[in-house]
Amino acid sequence: MHVAQDKVVLIHYTLTNDAGEVLDSSEGGEPLAYLHGQGNIVAGLEKALDGRSAGEKLSVRVEPAEGYGVRDAALVKRVPRRSFGSGGNIKPGMQFQAQLERRQTRVVTVTAVKGDMVTIDGNHPLAGQSLNFAVEITDVRDATSEELEHGHVHGPGGHHHG
Repeated sequence: MHVAQDKVVLIHYTLTNDAGEVLDSSEGGEPLAYLHGQGNIVAGLEKALDGRSAGEKLSVRVEPAEGYGVRDAALVKRVPRRSFGSGGNIKPGMQFQAQLERRQTRVVTVTAVKGDMVTIDGNHPLAGQSLNFAVEITDVRDATSEELEHGHVHGPGGHHHG
């Protein structure tokens, strides 16, 4: 069976940056299961897997525009420390959910704290970086009607409803 729209695909992968540092990997665990064509993984990797079969191994380089996006300087802001409430000591590296307009949220990362001002970055931590994937497709199967309805895979390697 080939990787195609609405198929469940299971992959083992290792993600590295251009310096060769491992950023994420499924090695030693369950393969990642995703529903193809539903935006469950970065677009560039999904495109590269389209039409492939179980057992295939490939290396894929994903540029920022088809990965986690290009860095957007407008998403870096300085805000007063009081914006975080009385939640204790704010330090670089901490992450918070920021409330945007229309009830949307975005994860922001604290990048600096200077006096009463905190610099936050709303870019994905991997924005602006090329992504290098080493991938092995371990299985391709038909999705269940429930998986199609929910837009993601259930069971091993996928989503679990609690």
